[in-house]
Amino acid sequence: LRLRPDRVAMQDATAQMAMLQFISSGLPKVAVPSTIHCDHLIEAQLGGDKDLRRAKDINQEVYNFLATAGAKYGVGFWRPGSGIIHQIILENYAYPGVLLIGTDSHTPNGGGLGGICIGVGGADAVDVMAGIPWELKCPKVIGVKLTGSLSGWTSPKDVILKVAGILTVKGGTGAIVEYHGPGVDSISCTGMATICNMGAEIGATTSVFPYNHRMKKYLSKTGRADIANIADEFKDHLVPDPGCHYDQLIEINLNELKPHINGPFTPDLAHPVAEVGTVAEKEGWPVDIRVGLIGSCTNSSYEDMGRSAAVAKQALAHGLKCKSQFTITPGSEQIRATIERDGYAQVLRDVGGIVLANACGPCIGQWDRKDIKKGEKNTIVTSYNRNFTGRNDANPETHAFVTSPEIVTALAIAGTLKFNPETDFLTGKDGKKFKLEAPDADELPGAEFDPGQDTYQHPPKDGSGQRVDVSPTSQRLQLLEPFDKWDGRDLEDLQILIKVKGKCTTDHISAAGPWLKFRGHLDNISNNLLIGAINIENGKANSVRNAVTQEFGPVPDTARYYKKNGIQWVVIGDENYGEGSSREHAALEPRHLGGRAIITKSFARIHETNLKKQGLLPLTFADPADYNKIHPVDKLSIQGLKDFAPGKPLKCVIKHPN
Repeated sequence: LRLRPDRVAMQDATAQMAMLQFISSGLPKVAVPSTIHCDHLIEAQLGGDKDLRRAKDINQEVYNFLATAGAKYGVGFWRPGSGIIHQIILENYAYPGVLLIGTDSHTPNGGGLGGICIGVGGADAVDVMAGIPWELKCPKVIGVKLTGSLSGWTSPKDVILKVAGILTVKGGTGAIVEYHGPGVDSISCTGMATICNMGAEIGATTSVFPYNHRMKKYLSKTGRADIANIADEFKDHLVPDPGCHYDQLIEINLNELKPHINGPFTPDLAHPVAEVGTVAEKEGWPVDIRVGLIGSCTNSSYEDMGRSAAVAKQALAHGLKCKSQFTITPGSEQIRATIERDGYAQVLRDVGGIVLANACGPCIGQWDRKDIKKGEKNTIVTSYNRNFTGRNDANPETHAFVTSPEIVTALAIAGTLKFNPETDFLTGKDGKKFKLEAPDADELPGAEFDPGQDTYQHPPKDGSGQRVDVSPTSQRLQLLEPFDKWDGRDLEDLQILIKVKGKCTTDHISAAGPWLKFRGHLDNISNNLLIGAINIENGKANSVRNAVTQEFGPVPDTARYYKKNGIQWVVIGDENYGEGSSREHAALEPRHLGGRAIITKSFARIHETNLKKQGLLPLTFADPADYNKIHPVDKLSIQGLKDFAPGKPLKCVIKHPN
């Protein structure tokens, strides 16, 4: 498909490279409405205000670049402290029928307002900002029919946790998930957004809900009643067509759906909350919960905070506080200000919580965690969307589970995975046993939302006089140079940099956390290339054999050695290679360090596109079993490139050292 999206949104970690690429285009202004959102570079350490001040100081150079580049090229700028990109989009830019792309994999959050909102890499965003049609392979459509209604402890999060368990992390690849059926009306607009948001974890292109009265109510409460009125007028176009056919159909009865918790180490390992404690003991996972964390772009709405506060109030009434550490991340400045006004924030503090900055924080690894040492086995529970190894705190022994905010709150109070709030009792300060009642909270505030501080910088009508500086000595930003062009010949004698064993997400390929500060400097961030991937030759991370010296060393160092010595190389990957984040650095880095191709059993959609955009060949084995024929010490030749035609397979010749 060649599409014309209505809008582009970029978070600050990916916007750096996107804006650097747009600058290199030489165009004076973006062709479609576009915004930058500062949410990824704020590290959770001491609490909201202190962490925000620290982030503004540490990241001043990057924030100044994004603000001035936005002003020059006509891009709106949401300053640090505004909130998480997807919550800001839901509150301001998403609407039924919009086609929006964002440089973050959880952009589908906007499907909760009936929009087609899709996560992409920065190069795709640059195409759209430059007025070039955006290319997308026409997706299939998976239907999820919802019957019954949500009640009790079951929440919207449980819908997507259940779907992830059914479809797995790659079951939605190349498809849009369309939710429909009578059960939809029992879910709030922000609850629908939660479901669409975490659809990224099944590899879906995006997810969408049909327009209904819940969306109308949310649009009106966020100052967009005029859009709701237009949506009413065109409602027939914003719901499934009568008799439509789905490529796959899943049915979920919400009356029977139980609270779920998924993990550890992968978001599709689904367990009913009632069973996870038993499973954990059997598997040897720590059952004591060290930290409970609520918020993130998936679950930080007014309703989410209200339901968590409703659980906390009951504990406080019986003299209890959280046994685990407990953190709260508001989704936006508007949510923060409103939950402060309405008392939710104070209740969550009273039960032992720390309110963090309006930012991504621990969800993406921006967490200066002090309560454990690296390598210490422990369990955390979050209301986040992703729980890959080491994602939240860079500790590979942290067992992270994802669930709803209210379940996180209940488990943090109990301090153990063995607690089931539907059936189990707690002991109050007075020694009497009591059971938590299922939480109930308003989906929207009774009064209007409190907007809080004004954190938006509108681009000037004429930004041509605006200066954008990138210092040649900067360690955070680096202007881009063109990559070398393909010589038109087949690729011969490619060295294998690494043959990856098992799951290899974009976190494994280009880690986040402390590396986020280099997202605008391609050479510096390339020092994290594939440091999390497991080498099949020795079962270790960041340890590969240098084919020339025969010594084992870090992956980036080996890649740089090959590049310096004119040795072209290839990566061999497993299933669903590149799942997770939309970060195009996972494609830019191997291209920058001399890579020519990535050959896998299968790819995640966004990563495959990013590789193509940066001139790396993303190839898949015609027979996945051929993965086993290749050994890390082999050399490969890829033949048939100069005579390539669609549908004609390429030939891979393996050369063993002997």
